[in-house]
Amino acid sequence: MILIPGMIPTEDASARKREIEEKLKQEQETLSFIRENLEKSDQLTKGMVSILSSFERRLMQLENSIIPVHKQTENLQRLQENVDKTLFNLDHVISYYHVAKDTDKIIREGPAGRLDEYLACIAKIQKAVEYFQDNNPDSPELNTVKARFEKGKELLEGEFRNLLTRYSKPVPPILILDAIGVDEELEVQEEVTLEHLPEAVLQDIIVISGWLVEYGRNQDFMNVYYQIRSSQLDRSIKGLKEHFRKNSANSGILYSPAVQSKRKDTPTKKVPKRPGKDDVLDIEIDSYIHCISTFVKLAQSEYALLTEIIPEHHQKKTFDSLIQEALDNLMLEGDNIVSAARRAIMRHDYSAVLTIFPILRHLKQTKPDFDSTLQGTAASTKNKLPSLITSMETIGAKALEEFADSIKNDPDKEYNMPKDGTVHELTSNAILFLQQLLDFQETAGAMLASQVLGDTYNIPLDPRESSSSASSYSSDFSRRLLSTYICKVLGNLQLNLLSKSKVYEDSALSAIFLHNNYNYILKSLEKSELIQLVAVTHKKAESSYRELIEQQIQMYQRSWVKVTEHLTDRNMPAFQPGTKLKDKERQVIKDKFKGFNDGLEELCKTQKGWAIPDKEQRDSIRQAQKKVVSEAYKTFLQRYANISFTKNPEKYHKYRPQEVEEMIERLFDTSA
Repeated sequence: MILIPGMIPTEDASARKREIEEKLKQEQETLSFIRENLEKSDQLTKGMVSILSSFERRLMQLENSIIPVHKQTENLQRLQENVDKTLFNLDHVISYYHVAKDTDKIIREGPAGRLDEYLACIAKIQKAVEYFQDNNPDSPELNTVKARFEKGKELLEGEFRNLLTRYSKPVPPILILDAIGVDEELEVQEEVTLEHLPEAVLQDIIVISGWLVEYGRNQDFMNVYYQIRSSQLDRSIKGLKEHFRKNSANSGILYSPAVQSKRKDTPTKKVPKRPGKDDVLDIEIDSYIHCISTFVKLAQSEYALLTEIIPEHHQKKTFDSLIQEALDNLMLEGDNIVSAARRAIMRHDYSAVLTIFPILRHLKQTKPDFDSTLQGTAASTKNKLPSLITSMETIGAKALEEFADSIKNDPDKEYNMPKDGTVHELTSNAILFLQQLLDFQETAGAMLASQVLGDTYNIPLDPRESSSSASSYSSDFSRRLLSTYICKVLGNLQLNLLSKSKVYEDSALSAIFLHNNYNYILKSLEKSELIQLVAVTHKKAESSYRELIEQQIQMYQRSWVKVTEHLTDRNMPAFQPGTKLKDKERQVIKDKFKGFNDGLEELCKTQKGWAIPDKEQRDSIRQAQKKVVSEAYKTFLQRYANISFTKNPEKYHKYRPQEVEEMIERLFDTSA
């Protein structure tokens, strides 16, 4: 068969047709299946809609039935709650009517030993008062609970007072001494804590104080507080003073057992010695110095305690009141010291004024701590220490000036002059006074500066030192001022000694007197720091005194001229050795021997009773005099050794040169 392009074979076409017909048949069957399922689905949907519609109707019916029941139940619950609240409030209100009875026993017994329980009762009473005031102010119950509240408050105030009174004790002196650190030899001072009240008691007092402030509306307890603590502060200081009197009266040394445990047999403080003053006064002064430090330490401790108990805005005022008694007593004692110094000046007992120097120095050293401690107190309180310092500086400066004048004007009383020409009491007292100032150079200098004595001494002020305030003077200026003052005293002393020396009829004794006094002054200056202090304004003071001493030695040596002049060739006639002397010539030689012998004996007898306390000076003067006299005597003897001028040579040649030296060696030796 011939195939024409584009034509499908007959067999293939039949097969293709059958395949299409089968697919069509299958599709028709599928379509019928879907149609049947859709019909079933429609039926199910209609059934579900019917069920849901029925459920909705029933649910609406249920809701219409439940909501009224629910609302009724809510109302019943609310009514129940109201009933419960009403019953509770009723019970609460009824309890206010029983508060007085319920708290009666606890209130009557007081808060001692059960403060928390007591305060809980007070809180109940307070709430009852508030209730009746708000709801039934005319009820008798209000008066009852008010009275009970006032009684409770009164007992709390009493407990506050009782606790403070019972447990506030004076601080033991030994603990005070350890707290202020009096052992200067210890390199590191251990901090000593002062516990004024037991911790448990302190906490109760703090709680009561807080309650009285917040609920008691009462400030009287603050007065109670400062009165009790003020008494303890004052008693602590007085106890320390008594401790000084009892334990230091004999030895002048104060011991602290607590410190001794750290260093065996170590005194904590030695009482400084002052000229002409007994140990009792020393102890009083040292006691006062320690009491000043004690006041500062205890006041600081009291303030720390007070801040825990007293409300902040009342603390400064309460503290001011608390410290007044102790502070006033200290200031009064200081004023008494000033008055005693003033009386001493009036009777010219200037050494007594030295007692204020250690006190004044300590007050000025303590002043920064003092000012810090009293910060916030009244101006009258803060000014008490500065006023005392000013008084002491004024009286001290007055004493220094009058002492300098007394040295200049000390009368030349013959009966008061040392018969042996030794150091005058005025000299030793003056030097001793000046030496005492060495320990208080800054204090003494500040005294002088505080009185603006620079003009008196013609000391030019540095521009930086021109302020009128004494505290603004530099230490250099004060040192120069003190140096000039000491030079003034020494100058006055020298003038007075010159005047006194004229009381002696013997110019040699006058020279010995001045020599001894000048030498004593120089040695005293050299042995202490006085020479360095004098040198600040008088650099040649040492050489000046040496010149004065040498001048007096030379003046003394002139007293021997009337002895040695007999040993010279003056007025001797000329004669030839071996020739017979004329009677006149023999008499001249006899007179020379006799003049020497008598003069030597008289001088040695007189000068043996004189004194030169300085061994070095004494030996030097003797040695120089022995040399001069011995050499002249030996030459004299050699000159007339071979000349016959008498039949009794032993009558005139009484002493050998060695004996003359021995006689001179016994000069200035009152024990010989």
